[in-house]
Amino acid sequence: MPTFTVTGEIDPFLHVSLRKGEKIFCESGAMVMMEAALQVKGQLRGGLGRALLRRMATDESLFQQEIEAVGGDGDCLLSPTLPGSIELLDVGPGNAYTLSDGSFVAAESSVEVRARMNTIGGGLFGGTGGFVIMEATGRGKLAVSGFGSIFTLDIAPDRETVIDNNHAVAWSSNLHYEVGMPQTGGGFFGSMVNSVTSGEGLVLRFRGQGKVVICSRNRGLFQPQAH
Repeated sequence: MPTFTVTGEIDPFLHVSLRKGEKIFCESGAMVMMEAALQVKGQLRGGLGRALLRRMATDESLFQQEIEAVGGDGDCLLSPTLPGSIELLDVGPGNAYTLSDGSFVAAESSVEVRARMNTIGGGLFGGTGGFVIMEATGRGKLAVSGFGSIFTLDIAPDRETVIDNNHAVAWSSNLHYEVGMPQTGGGFFGSMVNSVTSGEGLVLRFRGQGKVVICSRNRGLFQPQAH
């Protein structure tokens, strides 16, 4: 199977080693370097319907890159769109992951990254994919990226964990989550006022047992401002 390695401390590369006949897929434009034995081509993974759903879920291209070791063994280097860390996750039976917008980097061909319907709250308030959201199922390695540094939280069933909506990268699909506002003790209207005045936006409330990958930076605050 392909070997995934994160290389570098700051703005790392994803280094993938493939043996002849192996292949991976990655987000369009992620490939930085590959050896001559490898071949890259654009693919509508899952057909046009699923590609359109994926387009609805994220700002990503309809096409994804497929890299295959055709002429022999070879290595490639991939890079996420935004500067930040890369986390490797193991996808397997009962171990699917839900992905936030723009977090997907690459995966083994045995992993399926598909669109599914989001919760009503997530669809209305956005930041986690709108009404359609991405989920990684199957079996194999999955690489995700977050803006800035990355940290993985282990969610315990005996306590609720609250994470800012713009800092969630990926989470175990078996976790129960709700989109809402930070609790202030002042009721719904008080929470809305506090959210505006404090600068805190929406939050995700996670319950159950699983993992949540978070990043240190809010990419929405770093978007170029129009002049």
